Amino acid sequence: MTAITGKIAPTKRPGELGIHSMDTFTMTVPNLTVADDFYRTFGLDVREEGDGLGLYTFGSDHRWMSIAEAGSKKLNHLSFAVFEEDFDPMRRRIEAQGVRLLDAPRGVVSNGFWFLDPFGVLIEVKIAEKTSPNEKTPFSLGSTPGGVAAAPQRSKAGIVRPRRLAHVLLFTPDVPKAITFYSRTLGLRLSDRSGDGICFMHGIHGSDHHLVAFAKSSAPGLHHCSWDMGGINEIGKGAMQMADKGYTRGWGMGRHVLGSNYFHYVRDPWGSYSEYSADIDYIPVDHDWEAGDYPPEDSIYLWGPEMPGDFVHNYEADDNA
Repeated sequence: MTAITGKIAPTKRPGELGIHSMDTFTMTVPNLTVADDFYRTFGLDVREEGDGLGLYTFGSDHRWMSIAEAGSKKLNHLSFAVFEEDFDPMRRRIEAQGVRLLDAPRGVVSNGFWFLDPFGVLIEVKIAEKTSPNEKTPFSLGSTPGGVAAAPQRSKAGIVRPRRLAHVLLFTPDVPKAITFYSRTLGLRLSDRSGDGICFMHGIHGSDHHLVAFAKSSAPGLHHCSWDMGGINEIGKGAMQMADKGYTRGWGMGRHVLGSNYFHYVRDPWGSYSEYSADIDYIPVDHDWEAGDYPPEDSIYLWGPEMPGDFVHNYEADDNA
């Protein structure tokens, strides 16, 4: 296997092995035209690629997400990135855990290595540039002096556009087992959890409070993908941007406890969510975050509207039952 050359990012925890970024992920949906409209309205740069779609943020050529058409919505695989010098040691460590490496899926060009997590989720590890931020991303709470109007006319507000993919939250049948597996194989560290119901994990080379999170369900699946915004105003404008096109179901605006980010979730046509997120906690490369275990009432949100009753329902499990 020939490894591609990756750019070494300026932050790296010395002497420790772990992925540095959640590089991209893929999924299928029943209708690409519907997906195109949803994510384009959300503010992403949606590009036709082969028989599917690639999702980008404007001003960047990094593909955060790929979508193909199939009979139902399904998470296909997650791709994690490592520094070049960590590629072979990471592969050896994963094999030493008794994990069987697999060939790349048919039709996928890859210089990475592949394996399944304990629940059947396909994982790729590859060399790629660090896309997880090296410091906490800027956040605006600015106001204006007296005599100056702060808000533009709504007709002149313009389209809001996410800056990057922040994280994904996955359903899993066993949260503690997910923590153990992703820690031992990919070097992710636990940020916080609420018992066996939900957990949040970060990268050791400097990352947001979580690159990936896991919530308890009967089967694997995608709960939401989260997109970084510049401030609360951008989250609110994004929510209205979606509502104006009929995407009114979701949850927000509010502020989370674990991760601290401000949020608004928009439900997609298949029962999962895309999240506008801002001001998430950041864990620097030289900081050892003290993970907490919080009761459910202290683990979801600090303020905001009541959470919808089916917010954590895994519709993907229903589709694939």
